[in-house]
Amino acid sequence: MAQCYHCGQEIKPSERIDRIIKGTARGFCCHGCASVCEVIHESGLESFYKLSPDTQRPVAPSAELAKGSEFFDYDEVQSQYVKDLSSQRQITLMSDSIHCAACIWLIEHSLAKLDGIQHANVNFTNRQIKLRWDNNKIKLSHILKQLHQIGYEARPYDAEESEQAYKKANRDLLYRMGFAGFALMNAMWFSIALYTGAADDSEYKSYFYLMLFLIASVTLVYSAQPFFKGAWQNLKAKTLGMDSSIALGLLVTYIYSVWVMLNPEDGGQAFFATVIDLTFLLLVGRYLEAISKNKALDATKRLMDLQPKMARQWLNGQEQIVPVRLLKVGERVLVKPGDKLPVDGRIIEGSGNVNESMLSGESREVFKQPGLVVSAGTMNLDGSLIIEVENTLENTRLGRIIHLVEDAQGSKASIQCTAEKIMPWFVSVTITLAVIAFVFWFFQSGIEVAIMAGTAVLIITCPCALGLATPMAMAVAAGVSARNGILVKNGVVLEMLNEIDHFVFDKTGTLTKGNMKWVADQWNEGIDHQAWLSKLAHIEQKSEHSLARAVVSAADEHQPDWRNQAWSVNDFKAEPGRGVSAQVDGQGIRIGTASWLQQADIHLPAHLQAFEQQQAELGRTSVWVAADQEVIGVLAIEDELREDAKELIDRLKARGKKITLLSGDRYTVARAVAAQLGDIDVIAEVLPEDKSDVIIKLQQQGAKVAMVGDGVNDAPALSRAHVGFALGAGTDVSMDSADIVLLNNQLVAIDTALDLSTRTLKTVKENIGISIAYNVTMVPLAMAAMLTPLMASITMPLSGLVVILNAMRIRRFYADRQTKRNR
Repeated sequence: MAQCYHCGQEIKPSERIDRIIKGTARGFCCHGCASVCEVIHESGLESFYKLSPDTQRPVAPSAELAKGSEFFDYDEVQSQYVKDLSSQRQITLMSDSIHCAACIWLIEHSLAKLDGIQHANVNFTNRQIKLRWDNNKIKLSHILKQLHQIGYEARPYDAEESEQAYKKANRDLLYRMGFAGFALMNAMWFSIALYTGAADDSEYKSYFYLMLFLIASVTLVYSAQPFFKGAWQNLKAKTLGMDSSIALGLLVTYIYSVWVMLNPEDGGQAFFATVIDLTFLLLVGRYLEAISKNKALDATKRLMDLQPKMARQWLNGQEQIVPVRLLKVGERVLVKPGDKLPVDGRIIEGSGNVNESMLSGESREVFKQPGLVVSAGTMNLDGSLIIEVENTLENTRLGRIIHLVEDAQGSKASIQCTAEKIMPWFVSVTITLAVIAFVFWFFQSGIEVAIMAGTAVLIITCPCALGLATPMAMAVAAGVSARNGILVKNGVVLEMLNEIDHFVFDKTGTLTKGNMKWVADQWNEGIDHQAWLSKLAHIEQKSEHSLARAVVSAADEHQPDWRNQAWSVNDFKAEPGRGVSAQVDGQGIRIGTASWLQQADIHLPAHLQAFEQQQAELGRTSVWVAADQEVIGVLAIEDELREDAKELIDRLKARGKKITLLSGDRYTVARAVAAQLGDIDVIAEVLPEDKSDVIIKLQQQGAKVAMVGDGVNDAPALSRAHVGFALGAGTDVSMDSADIVLLNNQLVAIDTALDLSTRTLKTVKENIGISIAYNVTMVPLAMAAMLTPLMASITMPLSGLVVILNAMRIRRFYADRQTKRNR
């Protein structure tokens, strides 16, 4: 079947739209794609239609489209990058021009001045800009133009393009560094000649100076271009950045050397070789910093690599290799043994073991059979599976995890925000100190010492170490934790988590397994409970509550044919925290709590209340059944504690944390469960909508509260708490509302997250200490003319590298923790 020339989707013959594009007939799936394509070509933006090697269809435009940024205002184009095309939109941009901490301040403050920009966040570690804007007030093209005006070429983020851009930037940097190294080796010979006596002969001295001038000039024009480009961007934006001080130092040294060359009678010394050496060493430092930063973030990149780009489409019993991006919901794919699953879906045929360690962090096999769901990126170990596609690419569970990890790596802790505020002043102070050093040494020892001292100050001071101190540690922590079953959705949480002193746990499905079982019951006389079992199952199958699943499971076990019985269920209604009601063959039935039935003026027999009390003392939940305003029986539902629940509570107590069990159950039931866990507080008989109020009250008492839950009714409380934990097996709503998702479904992972928070904050403080110590030590030495510019160019990038390498130590957190456990 033919594919749309613009979007790549299949075209139904009856819906094909043909247009003549640049003299060639092209087929489109709709008028929208056809119109956008015409606009692209009319605007001279044909380069948009470069073909992807994987999909053989057009991919995102490159940076060369910055001049025609109106292209991005079309909804058809934005739909590739923006999920919600309403007036309030969000997008992630990428810019290769972001290379120092001062860039963050400049971009965020420039965009904040634009009417319609609601939020702008720059991620220094991966060079991304996350934007939220009002499309009715400002267009995306205007935002891109504003970024261009201050020197940043930005474009919508695409994972593949981002990786290609990173490789291209590193390759370009490597070429410039290689040329500077070649120039350095050649300049060395002339410098040696001058040092060994050639400087005594004016003719040789002039010749060698001329050669060094030519080599230094070419080196500045080509190799030092990134520094001058960055300085020019800063100048246009009327601000100062790290490149400003470096470019100034190189220019001052170069201009003075030219003056000496043109005025040999003054007897000065030219420093052309120093300019070349500085350029080479600075480029080496920037290159090492780039690859070290990339290595520090490789946990996220490895997650992206887990998702296959190609799939075996299963069509009419035939296998066909197609790009994953072309698959649609409802289609089927074949996954052979040893293949990674390319999509989220449900198994239609086949069975076998699947390794889900990339999601859970636990290296164990999970048996899958028809009807069960599977996730993209997991490994099919044996068996041949045919899967019906439910989600692809960024919409898969893995895709959402990657997106959340990237968000976490771009989030900012308060420490980082403080560091960014001082960045604009940092370079100003640096230049001021350089001028002071220059003036002082000019009058003390002459122009040459003054230039060397001033240049050393300009180069030795670097805000990068301070700018990298927090984001690198947060980014590494978020990436490595995601690979080990703990998804930290916001880096700020790691800072807040260290301050938590009160943990609140939901009971059902969190501290307990959520696998409810009908274990006892009591009925009024004359009730045929077998018939009622079938009737109740027909009602409860319409509910998603764990208590409802217990009733359905009991019916499946004791009356396997209950689904074949004809019961007419109408007017079904669920009231969260209370129960469900329905009309069954004209009879009004309520299934829920005792208090709910009493609110409906239904009398509760004394012997059934006694039964409820007896079951509550055993930690069991009672579900009352009433028909036509008369109670007919009580069901006792039991749930087991999670194996690691007691261990976690003990660990939290050892840390001095206060613990509260929050439940909608009767106090007696909740107290019985709490007794199994030790001495913890209990807040019971709380309706779902009131759980967030409990969190608010605790916060008003001065507590730093963490909420742990798994259900839809926990979502408001998870959002309200200082830190929200959700289990990976919980509902999508709870995971969306939480700050940390325990993908491995292990409660003890909360204790691990606390240790990770401590380790991360310790690393941040170490990094800030390293940065401060470096500047406090080196700047006075440079001002005292005790450091040459060459020594400064070596130590300056080392400060940033030390910070990055220190942050990379967090990657060993889980391995070190496991080693301690094994001892």
